[in-house]
Amino acid sequence: MNWLLYVLKDRRFLWLLLIVNVLGTIYGYIWYGNQLAQTPGKFLLFVPDSPTASLFFVIVLIGFLLKRNFSLFEALATVTLFKYGVWAVVMNLLVYKVTGVMDPVMLMLVASHAAMAIQGILYAPFYTIKMWHLVVAAIWTLHNDIIDYVFFMMPRYRALDEFIPQIGYFTFWLSILSIAITYFFCKWRQKK
Repeated sequence: MNWLLYVLKDRRFLWLLLIVNVLGTIYGYIWYGNQLAQTPGKFLLFVPDSPTASLFFVIVLIGFLLKRNFSLFEALATVTLFKYGVWAVVMNLLVYKVTGVMDPVMLMLVASHAAMAIQGILYAPFYTIKMWHLVVAAIWTLHNDIIDYVFFMMPRYRALDEFIPQIGYFTFWLSILSIAITYFFCKWRQKK
């Protein structure tokens, strides 16, 4: 386990992770381009879920490279990376179940979003999250669920349109799980 902590703290690895996450964030915002063009201005901040989650982590990584902790962004990154990482993997697998098609883009989305979910958790030993950071992250995340499933601004997977109520229900509980996992790491960190 010590070797993993060493690798995660290594500045070369942090730079590599930063570059990968910056490129992934840019790609994510481009991927949302068509939907963002049709989104009312008041919802723009809440539509591109995954790239915003990876943007939070980019800020965390910049903090680590500067030998600082941006604790609010650590909480936002942990909750949203796990949530949207798992969410996108599940949605792509559901599209495959409904359509029987898994193309290279979907495989890339599954792999990259699984990595998102994992990377936020892997850095938990280095976070300095306090309860108020988690409360803000929880409000952000649950508010985003309302924007997505009350105002229908969620990411579009046309093959899954008939399952929107079930997806909304799943997403709400995934948010709760993501907040609980972050709470666990927050408390775990305080005990250490």
